[in-house]
Amino acid sequence: MADKSAANAQSVRTLVLNLEQSVSEAFVGSGETIRLAVLGLVGGLHVLIEDIPGVGKTTLAAALSRAAGLSFSRIQFTPDMLPGDVLGMSVWDPQLHNFVFREGPINAGFILADELNRTSPRTQSAFLEAMQDGQVTIDGKTRILPQPFFLIATQNPASFAGTFPLPEAELDRFGISFPIGYPSLEHETEILRRKSLVQGEVKTVSDAEQILAARETIKTLHIAENVRDYIVQLVRETRVSGDIRLGASPRAAIFLQQASRAKAASEGRGFVIPEDVEAMAEPVLAHRIQLSSQARLGQTDSRKCIRAVCAAVPKPTGL
Repeated sequence: MADKSAANAQSVRTLVLNLEQSVSEAFVGSGETIRLAVLGLVGGLHVLIEDIPGVGKTTLAAALSRAAGLSFSRIQFTPDMLPGDVLGMSVWDPQLHNFVFREGPINAGFILADELNRTSPRTQSAFLEAMQDGQVTIDGKTRILPQPFFLIATQNPASFAGTFPLPEAELDRFGISFPIGYPSLEHETEILRRKSLVQGEVKTVSDAEQILAARETIKTLHIAENVRDYIVQLVRETRVSGDIRLGASPRAAIFLQQASRAKAASEGRGFVIPEDVEAMAEPVLAHRIQLSSQARLGQTDSRKCIRAVCAAVPKPTGL
């Protein structure tokens, strides 16, 4: 059984490396940024990218969709959009003299929700059922979305004009969140060099069956009880920290376990170690917590708070 688990983990590692290599042909940036997006895809964890315009959020998502080989839909959000513009709606067909359902752009395996926080909370909520259950309910009828289903959403900083804050219930459904940041000197020079050349297509290196198989492997990857206890302790620490007003939910613990398994598999290991948990704590937990007023006045941020939480909770030893 252990040999089979290790072999399956190696297949996930190969898939992750192939996806990263393909994405890097279009997106110039940190390897860690690409790795987090890929781990979200193979781990079944929806991804939220928050950063200023122009740093490559959309480029990263579009490149990953092509590399993954999944059906793709890009939804560009504006303040006047309605839930039906996302989910689909029934429209009157004069020839049939009846209402006919027209699918919305959410009916794809890979969704890019571009500038999600530029639309109203009513429209933002159209994703809640899809993110949680992989289905949508319209006019009383439940429709299953293509599997695997994966969402990458981008959002502008809350201080930007024309933005609506994402509700806590929606933020909690994103498994991984991270910024991209400004590129390094070398990366920015490479971006300009590539823009002077004729760009080729991103190579497709997987398909739906491979992604589903990777998710099944990751879901069953071994995790020791003391490592699971470590995850619980980290999450519970966010609820008692003086810098945090709203701590992480039980769903956060589930996602941290899944993200840790995905990281272990991406390194070809059939088991999770505490360092996997520590590495994934910030991208999994930071967007879920709300800081206390004292912490905000102290000019800290949620990512620093999660790093402090990790420092306060001792890692298990003797694995």
